[in-house]
Amino acid sequence: MEIDAGFHRATDRSTVDVWGEDCVRGLGERIDPGSIDVVVTSPPYNLGTRYKRYDDTLERQDYVAWMGAWGEAVHGALADGGSLFLNIGGKPSDPWGPFEVLMRLRQRFELQNVIHWVKSIAIQKEDVGRYPGITGNVSVGHYKPINSPRYINDCHEYIFHLTKAGDVPLDRLAVGVEYQDKSNVARWNGAREDRRCRGNTWFVPYRTIQSRDKQRPHPATFPVKIPEMCVRLHGLERTRRVVDPFLGIGSSAVACVQLGVDFIGFETDADYWAQAEVAVDEALAARTEAT
Repeated sequence: MEIDAGFHRATDRSTVDVWGEDCVRGLGERIDPGSIDVVVTSPPYNLGTRYKRYDDTLERQDYVAWMGAWGEAVHGALADGGSLFLNIGGKPSDPWGPFEVLMRLRQRFELQNVIHWVKSIAIQKEDVGRYPGITGNVSVGHYKPINSPRYINDCHEYIFHLTKAGDVPLDRLAVGVEYQDKSNVARWNGAREDRRCRGNTWFVPYRTIQSRDKQRPHPATFPVKIPEMCVRLHGLERTRRVVDPFLGIGSSAVACVQLGVDFIGFETDADYWAQAEVAVDEALAARTEAT
């Protein structure tokens, strides 16, 4: 069910507009062609997730066709030098979904980078040897355990970086990390500072619900840090406006508030849209207090 509603927030740094309507229609009707610099989103994965209203159990061909229509709408709204960051996952018993969607989007986009969002990782001390800072075995992050003799626990998702021609320059050091071995700063010609490209594995844990009595606000949200890093990687100075066609409870909107860039989101679920509005207002208040 679509909701005929939305909200608008404006500050001296940026604006936030959220529309309670289907994104395919909204991208075509509310956004000028070629006016969006970054699209960052996490659509339904069609894995049977229990959303409040959306049916996440479409036939595979219908789901892929729908994602193709969505991709057409995004392609029209995206600037020639823009970036689409698509967060999508599968499951061990049905791993082909993300790649079938990717092949459909290949009709309109080039796959420029594949980023792996790592939610949990285990590192054995014996595998790293005498590495600074690691004194024992390390296991960090969260994942949903799989009780199966056939599959291993699924601890990551994909972030497909898609562009129109595969030639978009990126601000790699904006999401970079410091050198572990400081001698590399002087050794490498390109290392003008203590910062290197992070690479295509991003460890970003998600928040967990500690109490079983507390209901999860959204069954499949992603951390604010993911859209923040995507926008920074594209280049904050070249980003005027960001779109999330599947807003959920507002992670990407909050990221854009924190970054000070204009944002447009679409969400058809009234409850999720209301939660996003609260999250945006809290982010705006926090930014105002910080300044």
